Amino acid sequence: MDHEPSTSPLPPLDPPLDGDAPAVVPAAGVPATDVPARGGPGRIVLAATPIGNTGDASARLVELLTTADIVAAEDTRRLHRLVQNLGITVAGRIISYHEHNEAAKTADLLEQVRAGKTLVMVTDAGMPSVSDPGFRLVEGAVAAGLTVTAAPGPSAVLTALALSGLPTDRFCFEGFLPRKAGERSSRLADLDAERRTMVFFEAPHRLEPMLRALHESFGADRRAAVCRELTKTYEEVIRGTLRELLEWAESNEVRGEIAVVVGGAPEREPGRPEDHVAAVNGLIAQGIRLKEAVAAVADDAKVSKRELYSAVLAAR
Repeated sequence: MDHEPSTSPLPPLDPPLDGDAPAVVPAAGVPATDVPARGGPGRIVLAATPIGNTGDASARLVELLTTADIVAAEDTRRLHRLVQNLGITVAGRIISYHEHNEAAKTADLLEQVRAGKTLVMVTDAGMPSVSDPGFRLVEGAVAAGLTVTAAPGPSAVLTALALSGLPTDRFCFEGFLPRKAGERSSRLADLDAERRTMVFFEAPHRLEPMLRALHESFGADRRAAVCRELTKTYEEVIRGTLRELLEWAESNEVRGEIAVVVGGAPEREPGRPEDHVAAVNGLIAQGIRLKEAVAAVADDAKVSKRELYSAVLAAR
């Protein structure tokens, strides 16, 4: 099992807080090339923010924050900490926009954009609308025919995937698993045959029961990685089987932001045609014709239709 710490030259962002905050004076000498001309509809820009290391902030993020008319932030005090670390000030009005007030504030924000304003949406870390506030705003803008674009940047999903050591050519993001054991088991049962690499988020205090559920559903030997505090000072990437990762979680006090990457299900062996005769007969008993039943079972079991057909006839 790999255990790979690394360090980051800049301090991590503070933990998230909440609240509204007034706008501050814009920085001098910053180009305004990202601001549309007045007189027509404005636009929404989803701007990715650092997931831990302030040095990952893009030049475009800096420009947007210092020129936009409105900055909608998941956490306004977290935003102020970010701009303080960047040494910049925000030009426009700052508003709080999060999961608890999205429904109430979306219509007004869209009206501001329709009137020609540039609205920048930021969350505490990473890309807005990906397991974060922002989807409702994008959905409303698309329905209203307003322009939505993005200033891409840091992503905990892609960073964890890249560092996991697991296949990256095909993957899916599953977000947070349900907290209740029954709902979590049902979700994992749906993923039992998922061949793609899977990326999950999890809270540190729920990591151990999550890994235990993965262990029970996918088997002890499935490869996985726990990625903790990505890009921050105490970053860790711990790779191994689900058995090894569960043992690690049971014996350590886990803290920080967590992403769990799990390898996809291995390709199932097709088996012998004779092993699937009962499945064909079951379909026939439901009124399906022999050839159609053979075709359906052979396709699902990845066996030869001709050989399966012969095996069904031989068993009669």
